[in-house]
Amino acid sequence: MMAYSEDHIALAAEYALGTLDADERAQVEVMMSADKDFAGVVLAWEHKLSALNQMVGSVEPRPEVWEKIRSAIGHSGQQSPILLPDPEPRPMAPEVEAAPVLAAEPSNVIRLVKTANRWRTIATATSAIAAALVVMIGVGVSVPDLLPESMRPKAKPQVAEVKPPPAPQPSAQYVAVLQKEGGGPAFILTVDGATRNFTVRKVGASAEAGSSFELWLISDKLPKPRSLGVIGGSEFISRPVLASYDADMVKSATYAVTVEQAGGSPDGNPHSAPIITGKLIETVPPPSR
Repeated sequence: MMAYSEDHIALAAEYALGTLDADERAQVEVMMSADKDFAGVVLAWEHKLSALNQMVGSVEPRPEVWEKIRSAIGHSGQQSPILLPDPEPRPMAPEVEAAPVLAAEPSNVIRLVKTANRWRTIATATSAIAAALVVMIGVGVSVPDLLPESMRPKAKPQVAEVKPPPAPQPSAQYVAVLQKEGGGPAFILTVDGATRNFTVRKVGASAEAGSSFELWLISDKLPKPRSLGVIGGSEFISRPVLASYDADMVKSATYAVTVEQAGGSPDGNPHSAPIITGKLIETVPPPSR
């Protein structure tokens, strides 16, 4: 690519900004058509400055604004170039040789002023681009919906591996058939090995009026039978009271039913001999087996 002077680069930047007059724009367009590399410089500036245009929405001017513009154009004339007067020589002291005075060409002064103005405009535009980019980055992070659709940050899909919860392992299950000696089942007692919750199902027992069946846990590790509550009032009764006992004791204990007064023993002790007994047997082994 050809190396361009600062004036050429400044012209390209002002062309992209739209601050050139008609003659200068025509000059730049002729240069662009004759030199593809220079056209590339102009396109690069248009790309850099496009961030400012994207931050501003389009606004249709009011009709009276166009009328004022047409009126102003009709009354405006061609401005003549500013010429600086030739400096007058200052009187020299006697016997001192006068130093040569360099005359400043008006065209050179005007060109320097225009070049300085161009670079000042470019510096202002560059600062505006930097500020716009900072604003765009901040808005893109905090409120991306305020940006145009084409400038919004693309959401990156998050891939998360979802593992199904492990299937619950069945716990050991124990059952005891509580029955009279030589008789059929009166109650069926089921105990969950993990929680030690138990369920009693009434099968063939029926308490007499004014009395209640009460279930007891009997173990040689305990000084006396422990009440597990009144049973038989409904077909199924479930309770968690066995959770407070040792697991081995629960599995090896004898479960007995006595006939007590209505509502059960008043003092936590059995008041009659057991009429129904049974022991747990394992029906479903634990998963470790």
